[in-house]
Amino acid sequence: MGDGPGDIAHAREAARAFADGLDPAPTPEPAETLALVVSELATNALRHGGGHYTLELAAGTDAVHIAVSDLNPAHPRPRTPDLVGGTGGFGWPMVRHLADTVAITPGPGQGKTIHIRLPR
Repeated sequence: MGDGPGDIAHAREAARAFADGLDPAPTPEPAETLALVVSELATNALRHGGGHYTLELAAGTDAVHIAVSDLNPAHPRPRTPDLVGGTGGFGWPMVRHLADTVAITPGPGQGKTIHIRLPR
């Protein structure tokens, strides 16, 4: 799906459109959480995952499932947030905090897929 910074906004918009299309539609808070998590995962995939990612969204009656695949097999790791230089460190802990579950699986290819479950 993405290989540039503009694609992060596209991923966020796709997440919002996906949420808007659900029946019943989620309330604003879970819909914004979905957009935020997708944005953070897309950003991390571009920054640390090899510069390209794919995004898959699915929904069940009680949860929304996000899968972001990238080219880097290395798992995300927490790092000390950079409060001065603006180099990040906030996204992965936030994603883990917001998610019901987080799983990382190998593939496709040599990369990895991060699976997130958010309450609906």
